Amino acid sequence: MSLKQSQLSMLTKNLDRNYKALLEEVRDELETPQHQQYIELIDRGPTDSADEAIGDALADINLAIIDRHVREIRDIEAARARIKDGSFGTCVDCRNEIGFERLQAYPTAKRCLVCQQQHEKLYANERTHTL
Repeated sequence: MSLKQSQLSMLTKNLDRNYKALLEEVRDELETPQHQQYIELIDRGPTDSADEAIGDALADINLAIIDRHVREIRDIEAARARIKDGSFGTCVDCRNEIGFERLQAYPTAKRCLVCQQQHEKLYANERTHTL
């Protein structure tokens, strides 16, 4: 059973809403006056090692949050591309349909639940690059 047009429309609207919200969050993260305090803490000279450690940790946390948002934005863009080319809702591994319930919960899903679980088992021990 492929996605009905009403289901696809609903999922597209959700993707669009999430995309806009993520862009806004990234913009807010970058423009927040609170970050100016972190920058001042990091740039202030001379500082003790505790100030430097706090500043570095706060900067790392903020960059990690922004990085996560950017990855989610890219996932949404990829889902939009799959909608355009007609492959949205089809598992990239087994080519079976991804259930509507799964897409409702995770609209950027590119694998069915079974293949996603298999993928996570295979790659669970691989390290991912971090900041």
